[in-house]
Amino acid sequence: MPKLIEIQEKQEQAILIGIINQQQNERQVIEFLDELAFLTKTAGAKPIKTFTQKLETPNPKTFVGTGKLNEIAFYVKNNNIDVVIFDDELSPSQLRNIEKTLECKILDRTNLILDIFAKHAQTAHAKAQVELAQYQYLLPRLTRMWTHLERQKGGIGLRGPGETELETDRRIIRDKISRLKEQLKKIDKQKATQRKNRGKLVRVALVGYTNVGKSTIMNLLSKSDVYTENKLFATLDTTVRKVVIGNLPFLLSDTVGFIRKLPTHLIVSFKSTLDEVREADILLHVVDISHPNFEEQINIVTRTLHEITQSDKVNYLIFNKIDAFTYIKKDDDDLTPKKRENFSLEELEKSWMAKNNSPCLFLSAKKKINLEKFKNLLYDKVKNIHVKRFPYNDFLY
Repeated sequence: MPKLIEIQEKQEQAILIGIINQQQNERQVIEFLDELAFLTKTAGAKPIKTFTQKLETPNPKTFVGTGKLNEIAFYVKNNNIDVVIFDDELSPSQLRNIEKTLECKILDRTNLILDIFAKHAQTAHAKAQVELAQYQYLLPRLTRMWTHLERQKGGIGLRGPGETELETDRRIIRDKISRLKEQLKKIDKQKATQRKNRGKLVRVALVGYTNVGKSTIMNLLSKSDVYTENKLFATLDTTVRKVVIGNLPFLLSDTVGFIRKLPTHLIVSFKSTLDEVREADILLHVVDISHPNFEEQINIVTRTLHEITQSDKVNYLIFNKIDAFTYIKKDDDDLTPKKRENFSLEELEKSWMAKNNSPCLFLSAKKKINLEKFKNLLYDKVKNIHVKRFPYNDFLY
């Protein structure tokens, strides 16, 4: 019999574009483009090169200016680039002008994130939320993008909800948006009923930047098998599990991760996910301490949470991934400044991070370092609420 040959889809080659201005300096832009590269890999493409341009404000026609755009066009043509990805949201006119010059697929940060969400959505609920966000993003860009959304073309940025050119009619798109909103209203009511049916059990929600290890902590505490992977937005659906520490039961939820410049469409669409955050008794803000910009990630999550809950509700900072550090004992005569990466657990607990972010705890969910202290801390915080809610259940303690 003839041997079957597997046909592998060609990995798309991408270049990434960012601008340096008063709001973001060169160092920040490099960091932002590193994150955009991670997003690009998560979506399935391979980032080849980055371009930056210094501008006070983005060019209203070409975002980066005509000269820089021509430089990018030359590189695209001579290096067989499939997709160019911009780190900011582009206007419909910018998209049209840039695509006309570069003659390849153009994505902005919002479209890329939407594509990743479409790729990772598993349940009907998550799919409906992503589809609504996609249609809301597409509506003002319909004339430019609709013919690019045919499924047979494949590739990142093209996992859109539409398939035929007949749907270019804006009225039909608005009807779809209306139907999806009604569908999500029903799902939100069901979710609200589920939350009520859980009784008065204390609710704990894991929140944080994407890819900080929330799902790993969830699996550790609940002994479940929530999907984990070293990719951005590996988890989309909110997962709720009953957890028992000692004799004390409570509900633990794992929520979708936040990210810089999270599209407004997604914040609105993922209402039920955010309701888990709003209604939680305790929020555990998980931080990847091994990330070089974890302080900025803390600020991004804190700002987003304040917008969602309209309160400063974070109860505890959990610095995860301390196993990524390598502790090296210095010689007494070694005058080289000690780096954060070489801190021991004891030193971390006495560091500026602990003092500036109290209350907090340092943990490695992967290696189970400091796990018992984390469980004891969680037990105490849940117990304080549980005693007030169930004053006659002293036998539990």
